[in-house]
Amino acid sequence: MEKVGVLVVSYGSREAAMIDAFARSQNYKTEIYVVDKQRNPFNVKRAKEHLVVSDLNIADTVKFAKRRRDKIDFGIVGPEKPIIEGVRDLVEKETKIQIICPTKQYAIEASKVAQRQLFQKVAPEANPKFKVFDPKEYSSQAQVKRDLYQWLGQLNNQVAVKPDRPAAGKGVGVWGDHFTSRDELFDHFLANFQHGSVVVEEKVEGEESSFQAFCDGKHLTPLPETRDYKRAFDGDKGPNTGGMGSYKGSGDILPFMTSADKDKEIEIVNKVFNELRKRADKTDLRGVPFYDAFIHTDTGPKLLENNSRPGDPEIQNLLPILKDDFVDVCYKILESNLTHVNMEAKASVVTYMAPPNYGGYASAFPDHVKTSDINQPVDLSEAEKLSAKYGDNIRVYPASLEIRDDGNVYALSSRAVCVVGVGDSIQAAREISLEGVRAVKGGALWHRSDIASREHIQKSIEHMKSLRLHPS
Repeated sequence: MEKVGVLVVSYGSREAAMIDAFARSQNYKTEIYVVDKQRNPFNVKRAKEHLVVSDLNIADTVKFAKRRRDKIDFGIVGPEKPIIEGVRDLVEKETKIQIICPTKQYAIEASKVAQRQLFQKVAPEANPKFKVFDPKEYSSQAQVKRDLYQWLGQLNNQVAVKPDRPAAGKGVGVWGDHFTSRDELFDHFLANFQHGSVVVEEKVEGEESSFQAFCDGKHLTPLPETRDYKRAFDGDKGPNTGGMGSYKGSGDILPFMTSADKDKEIEIVNKVFNELRKRADKTDLRGVPFYDAFIHTDTGPKLLENNSRPGDPEIQNLLPILKDDFVDVCYKILESNLTHVNMEAKASVVTYMAPPNYGGYASAFPDHVKTSDINQPVDLSEAEKLSAKYGDNIRVYPASLEIRDDGNVYALSSRAVCVVGVGDSIQAAREISLEGVRAVKGGALWHRSDIASREHIQKSIEHMKSLRLHPS
Protein backbone atom coordinates (compact mmCIF):
# COMPACT_ATOMS: atom_id res chain seq x y z
CA MET A 1 0.00 0.00 0.00
CA GLU A 2 1.35 3.42 -0.96
CA LYS A 3 2.38 5.64 1.94
CA VAL A 4 1.25 9.28 1.95
CA GLY A 5 2.17 12.04 4.37
CA VAL A 6 -0.48 14.69 5.05
CA LEU A 7 -0.06 18.00 6.88
CA VAL A 8 -3.24 19.16 8.68
CA VAL A 9 -3.54 22.64 10.21
CA SER A 10 -6.16 22.17 12.90
CA TYR A 11 -8.45 24.19 15.16
CA GLY A 12 -11.11 21.77 16.38
CA SER A 13 -13.47 18.95 15.47
CA ARG A 14 -13.69 19.96 11.79
CA GLU A 15 -10.07 18.93 11.40
CA ALA A 16 -10.57 15.83 13.57
CA ALA A 17 -13.15 14.77 10.97
CA MET A 18 -10.58 15.36 8.21
CA ILE A 19 -7.95 13.38 10.08
CA ASP A 20 -10.47 10.59 10.65
CA ALA A 21 -11.23 10.51 6.91
CA PHE A 22 -7.53 10.32 6.08
CA ALA A 23 -6.88 7.62 8.69
CA ARG A 24 -9.72 5.48 7.27
CA SER A 25 -8.20 5.45 3.77
CA GLN A 26 -8.44 2.03 2.13
CA ASN A 27 -6.00 2.91 -0.65
CA TYR A 28 -3.13 4.52 1.25
CA LYS A 29 -1.13 4.15 4.42
CA THR A 30 -1.52 7.68 5.77
CA GLU A 31 0.93 9.40 8.09
CA ILE A 32 -0.58 12.59 9.48
CA TYR A 33 1.43 15.60 10.63
CA VAL A 34 -0.66 17.99 12.70
CA VAL A 35 -0.19 21.65 13.61
CA ASP A 36 -2.88 22.13 16.25
CA LYS A 37 -4.33 24.88 18.43
CA GLN A 38 -4.16 22.54 21.45
CA ARG A 39 -3.42 18.92 22.30
CA ASN A 40 -6.63 17.58 20.84
CA PRO A 41 -6.77 13.97 22.10
CA PHE A 42 -8.16 12.61 18.83
CA ASN A 43 -5.43 14.25 16.77
CA VAL A 44 -2.61 13.39 19.18
CA LYS A 45 -3.57 9.71 19.01
CA ARG A 46 -3.64 9.58 15.22
CA ALA A 47 -0.78 11.91 14.34
CA LYS A 48 2.64 10.71 13.26
CA GLU A 49 3.87 14.02 14.69
CA HIS A 50 1.86 16.66 16.54
CA LEU A 51 2.79 20.27 17.32
CA VAL A 52 0.78 22.77 19.35
CA VAL A 53 0.81 26.32 17.96
CA SER A 54 -1.77 28.01 20.17
CA ASP A 55 -2.24 31.04 17.91
CA LEU A 56 -1.81 29.03 14.68
CA ASN A 57 0.72 31.58 13.44
CA ILE A 58 1.96 30.77 9.97
CA ALA A 59 5.66 31.21 10.75
CA ASP A 60 5.66 28.24 13.17
CA THR A 61 3.54 26.23 10.74
CA VAL A 62 6.09 26.83 7.98
CA LYS A 63 8.97 25.78 10.26
CA PHE A 64 7.17 22.54 11.14
CA ALA A 65 6.47 21.76 7.47
CA LYS A 66 9.96 22.71 6.33
CA ARG A 67 11.63 20.21 8.66
CA ARG A 68 9.35 17.45 7.35
CA ARG A 69 9.08 18.35 3.68
CA ASP A 70 10.56 15.02 2.62
CA LYS A 71 7.81 13.19 4.50
CA ILE A 72 4.77 15.32 3.62
CA ASP A 73 3.07 14.89 0.24
CA PHE A 74 0.44 17.61 0.64
CA GLY A 75 -1.36 19.64 3.29
CA ILE A 76 -4.86 20.87 4.08
CA VAL A 77 -6.02 23.78 6.23
CA GLY A 78 -9.30 23.99 8.16
CA PRO A 79 -9.42 27.25 10.15
CA GLU A 80 -9.90 30.63 8.48
CA LYS A 81 -7.24 32.65 10.33
CA PRO A 82 -4.16 31.01 8.75
CA ILE A 83 -5.87 30.95 5.33
CA ILE A 84 -6.55 34.68 5.50
CA GLU A 85 -2.97 35.31 6.66
CA GLY A 86 -1.54 33.40 3.69
CA VAL A 87 -0.40 30.08 5.12
CA ARG A 88 -0.63 28.39 1.74
CA ASP A 89 1.43 31.04 -0.03
CA LEU A 90 4.25 30.82 2.49
CA VAL A 91 4.32 27.03 2.97
CA GLU A 92 4.39 26.45 -0.79
CA LYS A 93 7.08 29.08 -1.29
CA GLU A 94 9.33 27.74 1.48
CA THR A 95 8.75 23.98 1.17
CA LYS A 96 7.16 23.24 -2.26
CA ILE A 97 4.50 21.23 -0.38
CA GLN A 98 1.15 21.76 -2.11
CA ILE A 99 -1.55 23.02 0.23
CA ILE A 100 -5.30 22.55 -0.20
CA CYS A 101 -6.87 25.92 0.60
CA PRO A 102 -7.16 29.18 -1.33
CA THR A 103 -4.21 31.54 -1.62
CA LYS A 104 -4.28 34.68 0.52
CA GLN A 105 -5.60 36.86 -2.32
CA TYR A 106 -8.62 34.60 -2.78
CA ALA A 107 -9.59 34.16 0.86
CA ILE A 108 -12.48 36.51 0.19
CA GLU A 109 -13.92 36.12 3.68
CA ALA A 110 -11.15 38.52 4.77
CA SER A 111 -13.37 41.46 3.76
CA LYS A 112 -17.14 41.72 4.13
CA VAL A 113 -17.06 44.88 2.00
CA ALA A 114 -15.22 43.18 -0.89
CA GLN A 115 -17.67 40.27 -0.69
CA ARG A 116 -20.75 42.46 -0.93
CA GLN A 117 -19.26 44.41 -3.84
CA LEU A 118 -18.34 41.21 -5.66
CA PHE A 119 -21.82 39.74 -5.17
CA GLN A 120 -23.38 42.99 -6.37
CA LYS A 121 -21.36 42.81 -9.56
CA VAL A 122 -22.09 39.20 -10.49
CA ALA A 123 -25.37 38.28 -8.75
CA PRO A 124 -27.22 41.40 -7.60
CA GLU A 125 -30.49 39.46 -7.37
CA ALA A 126 -28.95 37.38 -4.56
CA ASN A 127 -27.40 40.31 -2.70
CA PRO A 128 -29.31 41.86 0.21
CA LYS A 129 -29.48 45.67 0.16
CA PHE A 130 -26.35 47.08 1.79
CA LYS A 131 -24.40 50.24 2.47
CA VAL A 132 -20.71 50.58 3.33
CA PHE A 133 -19.63 53.10 5.97
CA ASP A 134 -15.93 53.93 5.57
CA PRO A 135 -14.25 56.01 8.32
CA LYS A 136 -12.15 57.75 5.68
CA GLU A 137 -15.31 59.33 4.25
CA TYR A 138 -16.47 60.95 7.51
CA SER A 139 -15.05 63.85 9.46
CA SER A 140 -17.27 63.56 12.53
CA GLN A 141 -19.36 61.12 14.52
CA ALA A 142 -22.43 63.27 13.94
CA GLN A 143 -21.97 62.99 10.18
CA VAL A 144 -21.81 59.19 10.13
CA LYS A 145 -24.71 58.97 12.58
CA ARG A 146 -26.85 61.09 10.27
CA ASP A 147 -26.11 58.88 7.25
CA LEU A 148 -26.58 55.68 9.24
CA TYR A 149 -29.97 56.76 10.59
CA GLN A 150 -31.11 57.74 7.08
CA TRP A 151 -30.20 54.24 5.91
CA LEU A 152 -31.97 52.66 8.89
CA GLY A 153 -35.06 54.63 7.93
CA GLN A 154 -35.01 53.14 4.44
CA LEU A 155 -34.82 49.60 5.87
CA ASN A 156 -37.20 50.18 8.80
CA ASN A 157 -34.29 49.38 11.19
CA GLN A 158 -34.28 45.73 10.03
CA VAL A 159 -30.53 45.39 9.50
CA ALA A 160 -27.38 43.43 10.29
CA VAL A 161 -24.24 45.35 11.22
CA LYS A 162 -21.00 43.67 10.11
CA PRO A 163 -17.37 44.77 10.49
CA ASP A 164 -15.36 44.59 7.28
CA ARG A 165 -12.77 42.30 8.84
CA PRO A 166 -13.58 39.12 10.80
CA ALA A 167 -13.40 39.47 14.58
CA ALA A 168 -13.04 43.27 14.46
CA GLY A 169 -14.73 45.21 17.25
CA LYS A 170 -17.97 43.67 18.50
CA GLY A 171 -18.49 41.55 15.42
CA VAL A 172 -21.85 40.99 13.72
CA GLY A 173 -24.96 42.47 15.32
CA VAL A 174 -28.56 41.95 14.21
CA TRP A 175 -31.64 44.07 14.93
CA GLY A 176 -33.94 42.30 17.35
CA ASP A 177 -31.14 40.07 18.61
CA HIS A 178 -28.21 42.23 19.68
CA PHE A 179 -30.02 45.57 19.84
CA THR A 180 -33.60 46.80 19.79
CA SER A 181 -33.09 50.57 19.65
CA ARG A 182 -31.13 52.86 17.37
CA ASP A 183 -28.97 54.02 20.29
CA GLU A 184 -27.97 50.42 21.05
CA LEU A 185 -27.35 49.79 17.36
CA PHE A 186 -25.19 52.91 17.12
CA ASP A 187 -23.06 51.81 20.07
CA HIS A 188 -22.51 48.44 18.35
CA PHE A 189 -21.79 50.19 15.07
CA LEU A 190 -19.18 52.51 16.65
CA ALA A 191 -17.40 49.58 18.34
CA ASN A 192 -16.81 48.22 14.83
CA PHE A 193 -16.39 51.55 13.02
CA GLN A 194 -13.34 52.49 15.09
CA HIS A 195 -11.56 49.47 13.57
CA GLY A 196 -12.47 50.17 9.94
CA SER A 197 -15.31 50.01 7.45
CA VAL A 198 -18.69 48.62 8.47
CA VAL A 199 -21.38 47.04 6.27
CA VAL A 200 -24.98 47.68 7.28
CA GLU A 201 -27.21 45.36 5.30
CA GLU A 202 -30.83 44.39 5.05
CA LYS A 203 -32.03 41.74 7.51
CA VAL A 204 -33.67 39.12 5.31
CA GLU A 205 -36.48 36.78 6.36
CA GLY A 206 -36.28 33.14 5.38
CA GLU A 207 -34.65 29.78 6.13
CA GLU A 208 -30.89 29.32 6.06
CA SER A 209 -28.85 26.60 4.38
CA SER A 210 -25.13 25.98 4.07
CA PHE A 211 -23.68 25.40 0.61
CA GLN A 212 -20.22 23.82 0.34
CA ALA A 213 -18.18 22.81 -2.68
CA PHE A 214 -14.83 21.16 -3.26
CA CYS A 215 -12.82 23.02 -5.86
CA ASP A 216 -9.74 22.03 -7.86
CA GLY A 217 -9.23 25.54 -9.23
CA LYS A 218 -10.89 24.67 -12.55
CA HIS A 219 -14.04 22.82 -11.48
CA LEU A 220 -16.60 23.39 -8.75
CA THR A 221 -18.02 20.22 -7.19
CA PRO A 222 -21.09 21.03 -5.06
CA LEU A 223 -21.73 18.94 -1.95
CA PRO A 224 -25.10 18.10 -0.36
CA GLU A 225 -26.89 20.84 1.58
CA THR A 226 -26.68 21.16 5.35
CA ARG A 227 -28.49 23.28 7.96
CA ASP A 228 -26.57 24.95 10.78
CA TYR A 229 -27.95 25.96 14.19
CA LYS A 230 -26.28 29.23 15.14
CA ARG A 231 -28.26 30.09 18.28
CA ALA A 232 -27.00 28.98 21.66
CA PHE A 233 -30.22 27.55 23.09
CA ASP A 234 -33.28 25.50 22.16
CA GLY A 235 -35.94 27.21 20.11
CA ASP A 236 -33.32 29.36 18.36
CA LYS A 237 -32.95 31.50 21.48
CA GLY A 238 -29.88 33.24 22.83
CA PRO A 239 -26.90 34.76 21.06
CA ASN A 240 -25.26 33.48 17.90
CA THR A 241 -22.48 30.94 18.33
CA GLY A 242 -20.06 29.17 16.03
CA GLY A 243 -22.83 26.60 15.45
CA MET A 244 -24.38 24.24 18.02
CA GLY A 245 -25.13 21.53 15.48
CA SER A 246 -26.31 20.80 11.96
CA TYR A 247 -28.12 18.26 9.86
CA LYS A 248 -28.18 16.80 6.36
CA GLY A 249 -31.06 14.91 4.76
CA SER A 250 -30.70 11.59 2.97
CA GLY A 251 -30.50 13.40 -0.39
CA ASP A 252 -28.81 16.53 -1.71
CA ILE A 253 -31.31 19.10 -0.44
CA LEU A 254 -32.93 20.01 2.86
CA PRO A 255 -36.59 19.27 3.68
CA PHE A 256 -37.66 22.91 3.23
CA MET A 257 -35.80 23.35 -0.08
CA THR A 258 -36.77 22.56 -3.66
CA SER A 259 -34.49 21.27 -6.41
CA ALA A 260 -34.84 24.71 -8.00
CA ASP A 261 -33.44 26.29 -4.83
CA LYS A 262 -30.33 24.12 -5.07
CA ASP A 263 -29.93 24.84 -8.79
CA LYS A 264 -30.15 28.57 -8.09
CA GLU A 265 -27.51 28.33 -5.36
CA ILE A 266 -25.17 26.52 -7.77
CA GLU A 267 -25.83 29.16 -10.43
CA ILE A 268 -25.04 32.00 -8.01
CA VAL A 269 -21.84 30.43 -6.66
CA ASN A 270 -20.66 29.64 -10.19
CA LYS A 271 -21.08 33.32 -11.08
CA VAL A 272 -18.80 34.21 -8.17
CA PHE A 273 -16.36 31.43 -9.10
CA ASN A 274 -16.18 32.45 -12.76
CA GLU A 275 -15.61 36.10 -11.84
CA LEU A 276 -12.73 35.18 -9.54
CA ARG A 277 -11.24 32.81 -12.12
CA LYS A 278 -10.85 35.71 -14.58
CA ARG A 279 -7.87 36.91 -12.57
CA ALA A 280 -6.90 33.82 -10.57
CA ASP A 281 -4.18 31.33 -11.35
CA LYS A 282 -5.64 27.91 -12.16
CA THR A 283 -4.81 26.65 -8.64
CA ASP A 284 -5.55 29.74 -6.51
CA LEU A 285 -9.08 28.64 -5.63
CA ARG A 286 -8.48 25.00 -4.77
CA GLY A 287 -9.86 23.66 -1.52
CA VAL A 288 -13.25 24.69 -0.16
CA PRO A 289 -13.28 28.34 -1.28
CA PHE A 290 -17.08 28.39 -1.36
CA TYR A 291 -18.73 27.64 1.94
CA ASP A 292 -21.71 29.93 1.52
CA ALA A 293 -24.50 30.87 3.89
CA PHE A 294 -27.73 31.23 1.93
CA ILE A 295 -31.12 32.33 3.17
CA HIS A 296 -34.14 31.16 1.18
CA THR A 297 -36.71 33.92 0.82
CA ASP A 298 -39.98 34.59 -1.00
CA THR A 299 -37.94 35.83 -3.98
CA GLY A 300 -35.28 33.10 -4.03
CA PRO A 301 -31.95 32.46 -2.30
CA LYS A 302 -29.96 35.40 -0.92
CA LEU A 303 -26.23 35.09 -0.31
CA LEU A 304 -25.35 36.12 3.25
CA GLU A 305 -21.63 35.42 3.24
CA ASN A 306 -18.84 33.41 1.65
CA ASN A 307 -16.13 31.60 3.60
CA SER A 308 -12.92 30.19 2.14
CA ARG A 309 -12.84 27.02 4.24
CA PRO A 310 -14.94 23.99 5.12
CA GLY A 311 -17.88 24.62 7.44
CA ASP A 312 -17.78 23.76 11.12
CA PRO A 313 -19.99 21.86 11.96
CA GLU A 314 -21.27 21.32 8.40
CA ILE A 315 -18.28 19.45 6.95
CA GLN A 316 -18.64 16.94 9.80
CA ASN A 317 -22.02 16.01 8.31
CA LEU A 318 -20.37 15.10 5.02
CA LEU A 319 -16.93 13.54 5.52
CA PRO A 320 -18.28 10.47 7.39
CA ILE A 321 -20.57 9.66 4.43
CA LEU A 322 -18.05 10.35 1.65
CA LYS A 323 -17.84 7.13 -0.37
CA ASP A 324 -14.65 8.11 -2.19
CA ASP A 325 -11.27 7.80 -0.51
CA PHE A 326 -10.53 11.26 0.91
CA VAL A 327 -6.86 10.98 -0.07
CA ASP A 328 -7.89 10.36 -3.68
CA VAL A 329 -10.26 13.35 -3.53
CA CYS A 330 -7.37 15.52 -2.35
CA TYR A 331 -5.07 14.26 -5.09
CA LYS A 332 -7.72 15.05 -7.70
CA ILE A 333 -7.99 18.56 -6.27
CA LEU A 334 -4.23 18.98 -6.59
CA GLU A 335 -4.31 17.62 -10.15
CA SER A 336 -7.19 19.97 -11.14
CA ASN A 337 -9.17 16.84 -12.00
CA LEU A 338 -12.05 16.71 -9.50
CA THR A 339 -15.42 16.84 -11.24
CA HIS A 340 -17.55 14.63 -9.00
CA VAL A 341 -17.62 13.03 -5.56
CA ASN A 342 -19.72 10.08 -4.44
CA MET A 343 -21.70 10.33 -1.23
CA GLU A 344 -23.72 7.70 0.61
CA ALA A 345 -27.48 8.28 0.45
CA LYS A 346 -27.57 8.84 4.21
CA ALA A 347 -28.72 11.51 6.59
CA SER A 348 -26.43 12.86 9.29
CA VAL A 349 -26.83 14.99 12.40
CA VAL A 350 -24.11 16.81 14.33
CA THR A 351 -24.69 17.83 17.94
CA TYR A 352 -22.11 20.02 19.66
CA MET A 353 -21.42 20.15 23.38
CA ALA A 354 -19.94 23.25 24.98
CA PRO A 355 -18.86 24.35 28.48
CA PRO A 356 -20.84 27.04 30.37
CA ASN A 357 -17.99 29.52 29.87
CA TYR A 358 -18.38 29.30 26.07
CA GLY A 359 -19.15 32.74 24.68
CA GLY A 360 -19.94 34.17 28.10
CA TYR A 361 -23.29 32.36 28.26
CA ALA A 362 -22.98 31.17 31.88
CA SER A 363 -25.40 33.81 33.22
CA ALA A 364 -28.18 32.29 31.11
CA PHE A 365 -27.94 28.87 32.75
CA PRO A 366 -29.71 27.50 35.81
CA ASP A 367 -27.77 27.78 39.07
CA HIS A 368 -26.86 24.08 39.16
CA VAL A 369 -25.10 24.47 35.81
CA LYS A 370 -23.42 27.78 36.63
CA THR A 371 -21.96 26.33 39.82
CA SER A 372 -20.80 23.09 38.19
CA ASP A 373 -17.10 22.36 38.18
CA ILE A 374 -16.11 23.10 34.60
CA ASN A 375 -12.55 22.08 35.42
CA GLN A 376 -13.43 18.43 35.93
CA PRO A 377 -12.11 16.01 33.28
CA VAL A 378 -14.24 15.11 30.28
CA ASP A 379 -14.71 11.38 29.71
CA LEU A 380 -15.45 10.31 26.12
CA SER A 381 -14.95 6.59 26.66
CA GLU A 382 -18.63 5.58 26.93
CA ALA A 383 -19.51 7.62 23.85
CA GLU A 384 -16.67 6.05 21.89
CA LYS A 385 -17.81 2.56 22.95
CA LEU A 386 -21.06 3.15 21.06
CA SER A 387 -19.15 2.33 17.87
CA ALA A 388 -19.57 -1.30 18.94
CA LYS A 389 -23.33 -0.78 18.63
CA TYR A 390 -23.48 1.58 15.64
CA GLY A 391 -20.22 0.95 13.75
CA ASP A 392 -19.34 3.81 11.40
CA ASN A 393 -22.72 5.45 12.01
CA ILE A 394 -21.38 7.31 15.03
CA ARG A 395 -18.30 9.54 15.23
CA VAL A 396 -17.07 11.36 18.32
CA TYR A 397 -14.79 14.29 17.45
CA PRO A 398 -13.12 16.34 20.19
CA ALA A 399 -12.96 20.07 19.47
CA SER A 400 -11.85 22.56 22.14
CA LEU A 401 -10.53 19.78 24.36
CA GLU A 402 -6.96 19.18 25.42
CA ILE A 403 -5.14 16.26 26.94
CA ARG A 404 -2.95 17.40 29.84
CA ASP A 405 0.07 16.00 31.61
CA ASP A 406 -2.10 14.05 34.06
CA GLY A 407 -3.44 12.06 31.11
CA ASN A 408 -6.96 13.46 31.47
CA VAL A 409 -8.90 15.49 28.93
CA TYR A 410 -10.31 18.93 29.78
CA ALA A 411 -12.64 21.37 28.05
CA LEU A 412 -11.32 24.80 27.17
CA SER A 413 -13.58 27.79 26.45
CA SER A 414 -15.14 26.95 23.08
CA ARG A 415 -17.27 24.14 21.63
CA ALA A 416 -15.81 21.02 23.18
CA VAL A 417 -17.13 17.85 21.51
CA CYS A 418 -19.21 17.06 18.46
CA VAL A 419 -21.04 13.79 17.99
CA VAL A 420 -22.07 12.77 14.47
CA GLY A 421 -24.93 10.36 13.94
CA VAL A 422 -25.55 8.76 10.53
CA GLY A 423 -28.78 7.02 9.51
CA ASP A 424 -31.29 6.33 6.77
CA SER A 425 -33.35 9.30 7.96
CA ILE A 426 -32.68 12.54 9.79
CA GLN A 427 -34.50 11.29 12.88
CA ALA A 428 -32.54 8.02 12.96
CA ALA A 429 -29.28 9.99 12.68
CA ARG A 430 -30.47 12.39 15.38
CA GLU A 431 -31.16 9.63 17.87
CA ILE A 432 -27.65 8.23 17.41
CA SER A 433 -26.08 11.66 17.81
CA LEU A 434 -28.06 12.36 20.99
CA GLU A 435 -27.25 8.96 22.45
CA GLY A 436 -23.58 9.75 21.92
CA VAL A 437 -23.96 13.15 23.55
CA ARG A 438 -25.66 11.64 26.59
CA ALA A 439 -22.74 9.24 26.98
CA VAL A 440 -20.18 12.06 27.30
CA LYS A 441 -19.43 12.70 30.98
CA GLY A 442 -17.84 15.56 32.92
CA GLY A 443 -16.86 19.13 32.14
CA ALA A 444 -20.37 20.50 32.85
CA LEU A 445 -20.95 20.35 29.10
CA TRP A 446 -24.32 21.35 27.62
CA HIS A 447 -25.99 21.03 24.24
CA ARG A 448 -29.10 22.02 22.34
CA SER A 449 -31.68 19.25 22.51
CA ASP A 450 -33.64 20.36 19.43
CA ILE A 451 -31.01 19.99 16.70
CA ALA A 452 -32.81 18.41 13.71
CA SER A 453 -35.96 17.77 15.73
CA ARG A 454 -39.13 16.97 13.81
CA GLU A 455 -40.72 20.10 15.25
CA HIS A 456 -37.91 22.41 14.17
CA ILE A 457 -37.75 20.95 10.66
CA GLN A 458 -41.54 21.12 10.25
CA LYS A 459 -41.47 24.75 11.37
CA SER A 460 -38.92 25.50 8.61
CA ILE A 461 -41.07 23.70 6.03
CA GLU A 462 -44.19 25.64 7.01
CA HIS A 463 -42.28 28.92 7.07
CA MET A 464 -41.05 28.44 3.50
CA LYS A 465 -44.53 27.40 2.33
CA SER A 466 -45.92 30.60 3.78
CA LEU A 467 -43.22 32.76 2.19
CA ARG A 468 -43.78 31.20 -1.22
CA LEU A 469 -47.56 31.54 -0.99
CA HIS A 470 -47.48 35.12 0.27
CA PRO A 471 -44.48 36.89 -1.27
CA SER A 472 -43.83 40.41 -0.07
